[in-house]
Amino acid sequence: MITHRPRRNRKSAAIRNMVQEHHLSVNDFIYPLFLIDGKNKKSEVKSMPGIFRWSPDLILKEIESCMKLGIMAFDVFPSIADKLKDKTATESLNPKGVYLKTLALIKKKFPEACIMTDVAMDPYSSDGHDGLVENGKIVNDKTLDILAKMAVAQADCGIDIIGPSDMMDGRVGFIREALDDAGHEEVSIMSYTAKYASGFYNPFRDALDSAPKFGDKKTYQMNPANSREALIEAQLDTEEGADFLMVKPALSYLDIIKDLSNNFDLPIAAYNVSGEYSMVKAAAAKGWIDGVRVRDEVLLSMKRAGASVILSYFAKEWALHNR
Repeated sequence: MITHRPRRNRKSAAIRNMVQEHHLSVNDFIYPLFLIDGKNKKSEVKSMPGIFRWSPDLILKEIESCMKLGIMAFDVFPSIADKLKDKTATESLNPKGVYLKTLALIKKKFPEACIMTDVAMDPYSSDGHDGLVENGKIVNDKTLDILAKMAVAQADCGIDIIGPSDMMDGRVGFIREALDDAGHEEVSIMSYTAKYASGFYNPFRDALDSAPKFGDKKTYQMNPANSREALIEAQLDTEEGADFLMVKPALSYLDIIKDLSNNFDLPIAAYNVSGEYSMVKAAAAKGWIDGVRVRDEVLLSMKRAGASVILSYFAKEWALHNR
């Protein structure tokens, strides 16, 4: 005789819903947005169907439309003209530049929205690397001062969460001290704690034209073969004052999300990156998969692994389908 029959708890939709262990909510999402200079400009990222670069006037409208769907958190990434890029990322500190000026506009119009920003040199660097390049090498300690000034400039615009994505050693503590010294004790840090040297980033680099001009990022981003190293990075970021720990990419690193969730009390964020989004969209366009079903399965896997925050280009689409 069969004593235990788990299928009894799967026999109807009502029962399946009642015993479901993990649920997605619109409150789980941070929606990444791409900013370009100009007016009334909307440019689709070719490798990311349905995702656009927005000029400041239109990004305000896009944020407003998302907030009506319940999305309240946004991560804004700037696409900077090549003529404004240099070796020390000086455009990142320009209060009249498109990025800082638009951040201030967003917070003025939508003070209730949670705005996250990215701290790394690559969008503004003529070398396309996340850190300062000297003699063909990405130097760590000299980069920290640039990142700290960048973080303070963004915080001065009223943003809520700083996202150091550079993977320089010691940057969380350096940025935390700089923010506190500037009177921004309430600004949070969501550290890109375990950011892997991944092949899943190419569509994002297309969107921002931020690919490295030489070499790769393997001397500062993590080796995809390593898991224990993520625990070291997480411990350091926690000690240095991070408020969230992020894993990037997410789908191929669910084990890392689980490891961080099991070992640290801080909220864990998963970045469902551009390549993960594009794979689903491309396969769905070919009719090879049910795009909506796979989208939801992918997002649920991150929640199940232990992520309490998901940065995803699917956020608006998911919110539209689940309102």
